[in-house]
Amino acid sequence: MTINKPRTSMSTGLSRRRFLATSAATVPALVLGTSHPALAATVQTAGVAPAALAGFDNVIKTYIVERAISCAQLAITKDGKLVLARAYRYSDDPAVPTLGPTSLFRIASLSKHITAVAIMRLAQDGKLNLGTSVASLLGLPTTADPRLANVTVWRLLQHTGGWDRDLSGDYLYLDHTIARSLGVPLPITREHIVQYACARPLDFTPGSRYAYSNYGYLLLGMIVEKVSGMTYEAYIQQKILAPAGITRMRLGHTLKAQAAPGEIVYESAQTSTTVTDASGATVQAPYGGFSMENRGPGGGWLASAVDLVRFARILDAPGTVLNATSISRMVAQPETGVTESGSWYGAGLWVRQVTGHLNTWHSGGLPGTYTYTARLQNGFTYAALFNRNEESGSPDFDVLSPRINAEIGKVTSWPTTDLFPRYL
Repeated sequence: MTINKPRTSMSTGLSRRRFLATSAATVPALVLGTSHPALAATVQTAGVAPAALAGFDNVIKTYIVERAISCAQLAITKDGKLVLARAYRYSDDPAVPTLGPTSLFRIASLSKHITAVAIMRLAQDGKLNLGTSVASLLGLPTTADPRLANVTVWRLLQHTGGWDRDLSGDYLYLDHTIARSLGVPLPITREHIVQYACARPLDFTPGSRYAYSNYGYLLLGMIVEKVSGMTYEAYIQQKILAPAGITRMRLGHTLKAQAAPGEIVYESAQTSTTVTDASGATVQAPYGGFSMENRGPGGGWLASAVDLVRFARILDAPGTVLNATSISRMVAQPETGVTESGSWYGAGLWVRQVTGHLNTWHSGGLPGTYTYTARLQNGFTYAALFNRNEESGSPDFDVLSPRINAEIGKVTSWPTTDLFPRYL
């Protein structure tokens, strides 16, 4: 059941390995900015992990100890029922608050399939044609590159729009460059990002190849607003989350002082020059090193692991959010076909055909955040969230997926009690 997750699914502006090579050295046992060791004698837990699923519980405990991760969550569903909901705290620092299965984490690029579902719902309701030019929808100028007229909604969803962050940079991480170029003060807005991007040529002909693009999902969020007449967040909450029975999810904010009730703390050894003002202050990377507000549709949501596995049920069968046609569109192959490994990027999710099932998955990463979710054969879905990302000197974070997969076949009897009523 190995997924072979492509590394290009990270939400950072660089591939993970290139990003690590340029980041500060990690100090795994310390919370940045304090002298208190982050390690504790044991991993503290909250929530429910039935004995039959102890293997999954142990995977997360081992994983966070190896990586000095102080806060984590795991949620698992089997055949649509929530069978494990667990929170983990590995710290003796009082600045790291107690957390539970419903605490909120930044979910980084797991936000993308949420935006994709919203786009599919608008198309389902007859309000949007997925083949429409994005430039015509949003009134974007095409003088810098006439090929922009050929960027469709489909191509944004599937990362074939023409922007390659390895060539021109990730526009969502160029706050200082954009502010200087446009002569505007920090913090910049998404409109500033679009203005900057539209003044530059595309990196390749739309539809000719795949290149992961956070900027493309920023544009999708703007399309949701233009077509629905609502704010992006309000549309998601009212038309997508509420019918799915999810009430906690919301967009996150950049600064620690703006944290949502029940949101965990984020840890990183990285520091950055703040993007919130022109002071030039050096800040902890998770709190001011990038803009959560601009990241919204492609990486700005807050959720619990329980919320994410509940959201995954939208794709399991036609229901109140998406019909069968829309679900098929979520996992449709792009015009570029499948990768050498047999996977493809659908709409906000990686997809692979296995016998009798389409597996879907995605990872996410920001300084202070690593996330992963997957829907696999045999009715198994999980989401895992962490408040630290892989940095120089830390063990490989990508071992999570194969470790979880290895435990699935070891379960001899699955719990039948549904925990969703307890946590929703």
